[in-house]
Amino acid sequence: MSQPRKTAPARKAKSRLPRNLAVAAAVASLLAVGAWAWRQHGAGGDEGAWRTTTVERGDIRVAISATGTLSATSTVVVGSQISGQVTDVLVDFNDQVRKGQLIARIDPSSYQAQIDQGNAQVASARAALAQAQAALRNAELDHRRKTDLGERQLVARSDVDLARSALDQARAQVDSAQAQIRQQSASLQTTQVNLDRTEIRSPVDGVVLTRTIEPGQTVAASLQAPELFTIAEDLGKMQIELAVDEADIGQVVEGQAVTFTVDAFADRQFRGEVRQVRLSATDTNNVITYPVVVSVDNSDGTLLPGLTVNAEIEVSRRDDVLLASNAALRYKPSDAQAAAIQAPAQRAGGGAVEGLARLAGAMDLAAPQREAFDAALAAISARAEARRTAAPQPGGSGMFGGGGGVRIAGGGGNAAGNMQAQMRQRMLQRYQQDFAAFRDTLDASQRQRWDRELAALAGARFAPVYKLVGDRPQAAMVRIGASDGSNTEISGDVAEGDPLIVGERARP
Repeated sequence: MSQPRKTAPARKAKSRLPRNLAVAAAVASLLAVGAWAWRQHGAGGDEGAWRTTTVERGDIRVAISATGTLSATSTVVVGSQISGQVTDVLVDFNDQVRKGQLIARIDPSSYQAQIDQGNAQVASARAALAQAQAALRNAELDHRRKTDLGERQLVARSDVDLARSALDQARAQVDSAQAQIRQQSASLQTTQVNLDRTEIRSPVDGVVLTRTIEPGQTVAASLQAPELFTIAEDLGKMQIELAVDEADIGQVVEGQAVTFTVDAFADRQFRGEVRQVRLSATDTNNVITYPVVVSVDNSDGTLLPGLTVNAEIEVSRRDDVLLASNAALRYKPSDAQAAAIQAPAQRAGGGAVEGLARLAGAMDLAAPQREAFDAALAAISARAEARRTAAPQPGGSGMFGGGGGVRIAGGGGNAAGNMQAQMRQRMLQRYQQDFAAFRDTLDASQRQRWDRELAALAGARFAPVYKLVGDRPQAAMVRIGASDGSNTEISGDVAEGDPLIVGERARP
C-alpha cells in the first residue's frame, strides 16, 4: 500500500506540464497574430490612397500572329503531253533528280511506226518531185522549139500557146511536189516530237515530292496533261504563305522579320522574312485575309513541305525606350480625387507643342530664330487662353483638352478613324500657319528636320498620365508610341523610375 501513495503525486505533475505548454503556445499565437495585424495596418497606412506602377526602360516588340503552310519556293508539276502506256518509272518519292534526267518512259512503238510511215511519205513526195522536174524539162524544150518554129511561121500560133500552157503546168507540178515534201517533213517532225515526249524528263533540279503513276498504267492526254510527278526545285529555300487579317495587313511590308514554329519541332523557333504582300484577298465566311509570302532559309533540311506554321510578323520594334503599363494610360481620376491632382505648368496645345519646344531646343537656334519661335508660341498661348476664357473646360482633366484616358487597342470603326485623320490634318495645317514665320528663318537642313518632326507630332497620339510626386499625384502629358498590349512606349515629362498611378485604393 505504501508504494502507490509515493507514485501518485509524480503522475499529477507530469499531466500538468503539457497543459501549461498548450496555454503558452496559444498566448504566443495570439500575440503573433496581433503583431501581424498591427504591421499590416501600418503598412496599409504607409501605402496611401494610390496603386502605382513604375516607368521602366526596355525594349518593346509589336507582332502580328498568322498561320500558314510551308512549301517549296518553286514546285513543278510534271505531266505527259501524249497518251500511251507507261513502260518504265525510273524515280520514286524523295529521289534527287537533275534537269534533263529521264524519270519515266511511255511505250514509243506507235510513234516509231508513225515515224517510219512519215519517212516513206517523204520519200514518195521526193520521187513525185523528180518526176515533175523531168516533165518540166521536157515542157521547156518543147516550148523552145515551137517558139522558134512559130517565129518562122512554120507552126500554128495555137501550137505555141499550147506549149506555153504545158510549161506552166509542169512548173506548177514541181511546186506542188516541193510543197508535198515540206508537208510530209513537217508531219514527220511532229511525230518525232511526240516520240521524244515518250521519254519524261525532269525540267529542273530538285526532289520528287509525289509520284502518281506505276509501270503498265495508261495515261490519256486528250483534254489535259495528266500529272505524273511533283518536283520541288530547291528545298534549301522554302516559303510560307500566311493568311493575314485585313485589320493587320496595313502594317505588313516587305523585309519585316518573321519568327515561326511548327508542331513537328515544337522546341525550335525558326526565322524568315516577308518577301511579298499579295493583293488577292480571300473571303472566308465574311473574313477577309490577304496572302503574305515569307521566304525561309532551310539549308539544313529540317523543315518539310506542307508543315503548318504559327508565325509572328514583327511590324515594330523599339529598343531602350521608356515603357509604361497600359493601366497607367487608362487611369482616370475619380471626381473625389480630381481636386488632389497637381496640374503642371503646360503650354497651350498640349503635348504636341511641348514636343515642338523640345525640338526647337535641340536644333541650336540662333537668336532671331529663337525669337520667331517664341513669338509663335506666344500667339498660340494667347489664342488658347482666349478660348479657355470664353468656354472653360469642366472636369479634373480639362487641362489636356478633354479626355482622361487613352484607348490602347484599335477599334471604333471607319467613322472614328476618318474623324481622327481629319483632326490631325487640321492640326498640322494650323501649326504650319502658326510657325510659318519661324520656318522661314531656318536653313535647308533645319527646315527639312522641322517639317519631318512637325508631321510626326501632328500624327502622334498623346495621353495624360498621373505621377506620384511625394504623396500627391501630378498630371503629365506623354506621347505614346508602340504597344504590345501590356506596355506602351511613352515620352515626355516622365523619367525612368517615376511611379505612375494605375488606380485608387479602397479605403476602410
